[in-house]
Amino acid sequence: MPARKLKLIWDFFGPDALKIAEHHEIHLKEYIQLEQLDCNITGFKALNENQAIAFMVVNEADMIMVRDSLKPRRGEVYLG
Repeated sequence: MPARKLKLIWDFFGPDALKIAEHHEIHLKEYIQLEQLDCNITGFKALNENQAIAFMVVNEADMIMVRDSLKPRRGEVYLG
């Protein structure tokens, strides 16, 4: 059975939320390389004109380390 994956989410608000979320994804990718994590799913998305998210999907075993380092706002089980 494959390991459970978790989607960690950072919320951004305001008129520049989408730009900020897009830029935050760059840092998430850098962190993945720096820490040599076994994950490659990141992204950003506008939820409305004043809210956007950036996210990364991690293995459950890596969640606590990533959460403590990067302090996401929330998380959810990733279903693919």
